[in-house]
Amino acid sequence: MANFLLPSLGADMTEGKLVSWKIMPGDVVTRGQVVAEVETDKGVIDVECFDTGVVEKLVAAPGEKLPVGALLAVIHSDDESVESPTAAAGTPPPTMPLVATEPQPVMPVLSPSTQPRIRVTPAARKRAEELRVDLAQVHGTGIGGAIELADVEQAAASTGAAVASAPPEDNRLRMRRAIATAMSKSKREIPHYYLSTTIEMTRALDWLAKENSQRSVSERLLIAILQLKAVALALREVPELNGYWKDDQFQAAEAVHVGLAISMKGGGLVAPAVHDTDRKSLVELMTTLHDLIPRARAGRLRSSEMTDATVTLTNLGDLGVESVYGVIYPPQVAIVGLGKITSQPWAENGAVSVRSVVNATLAADHRASDGRTGAKFLDALNRLLQNPEQL
Repeated sequence: MANFLLPSLGADMTEGKLVSWKIMPGDVVTRGQVVAEVETDKGVIDVECFDTGVVEKLVAAPGEKLPVGALLAVIHSDDESVESPTAAAGTPPPTMPLVATEPQPVMPVLSPSTQPRIRVTPAARKRAEELRVDLAQVHGTGIGGAIELADVEQAAASTGAAVASAPPEDNRLRMRRAIATAMSKSKREIPHYYLSTTIEMTRALDWLAKENSQRSVSERLLIAILQLKAVALALREVPELNGYWKDDQFQAAEAVHVGLAISMKGGGLVAPAVHDTDRKSLVELMTTLHDLIPRARAGRLRSSEMTDATVTLTNLGDLGVESVYGVIYPPQVAIVGLGKITSQPWAENGAVSVRSVVNATLAADHRASDGRTGAKFLDALNRLLQNPEQL
């Protein structure tokens, strides 16, 4: 029998609110199946099951706020024998002593088919509660029909409800506080060391321009995709930076799942995992990002995307930042930063020319690695980006 507990969906999460169940007692569930929706400060997360088996009972009710690690459901795992209702009908129940007990409340369970899946941002959900707006009657204008703050306030205005002047600052503040708590803890407990290097990007940009000239506009690749793939392949070469610090020791990860830092429209950021980054082609990575980024900003990530990242990549080049020195997101042991690609004088073979370059930085956990290991990673990253056709 397995206890299905509320997972930690990030180092900055302490509690979550169960929004809805996607299963009911008696259902057969498989590992990786989405079984519930949980709201955190960073959005409504599709929580996946960690086991394969049969749902015995649902313990938590939708609407409950629960701490990380709280019991949500009980599941009979595959290696246990689960008696079917038919077999149980022909078996007399065991004799039990008569003991006076308090009546236990029975939690009503709706079939997933009767629960409409309403896509709504956390800020909009909170505002709907304040204004007593029925979300089932609100038309969503966000990505994928998601209900956003403006949709709720428009619905409230159309029904004559008084729209208070206070916007959902509380939600943004909660996210900022959660991030501040996690990052303060990281800086306090992790002995960071920092390295940086300048990488020549002219070859990569020339290759990308030639490659994109053969593609339609919708199929063109971004330079950020080449950088993402190069980071993943460099981590494969230097596995000491790819994994977690747990139980006072480094635990290397078997796969490379790069967490990509994505800014949220309302402030804050998330860093969902791009699974098997090193094994995906450049085209597959583009497809993944086209799906991942809108879902992240709409607050529709899966729990595995929130928990599986083995390292984080933050790229602020699109905002004009030339160098970024990140803070490690525990229990990871490294974070890679990439800045804006700029044109600078470049000396090579005794000649000076103007080249496109980017500043790459690494912040790493000194308990898990040292400067020599970090230098090997940045050297591998540089070498890979000089051979873009091999990515």
